[in-house]
Amino acid sequence: QTTTIAGQLPTTTTCNLYRRQRHTEEIYQLVKSYHHHQSIMGGGHHHANPAAKPIADQDKQALADAKVPLAFRDTCGHLLIPLNKCRRETWWNPNKCGHYRHTYEECLYNSYLQRCEAKVQEKEVLKAMAAAEE
Repeated sequence: QTTTIAGQLPTTTTCNLYRRQRHTEEIYQLVKSYHHHQSIMGGGHHHANPAAKPIADQDKQALADAKVPLAFRDTCGHLLIPLNKCRRETWWNPNKCGHYRHTYEECLYNSYLQRCEAKVQEKEVLKAMAAAEE
């Protein structure tokens, strides 16, 4: 690092700081224009997939016939039947069956959200019961 005297060119450190500040401003403008574009075009929103809905009442015989392991016979087990069929037909090619896999994973996430919401509601009920006893 060198020091500068008035009238000389800026030091390397000063150039790097200026370059970093300019780069940060460019990124800020890109992010700002991206969010503006999304608000105009309506993009960036997740669209609910009706096929990814967790189902409590599973067809146990269909799951058994499809040889779905017991550990996976949960609220999303019905989606494993076509996914595993596709996997077997494509020799477990990771580039295939993406739609089935995405639907199954989205169902698992929706199931998780349902469990979280049920837990929140359970806590609210317990809190209300405790308040009523007092």
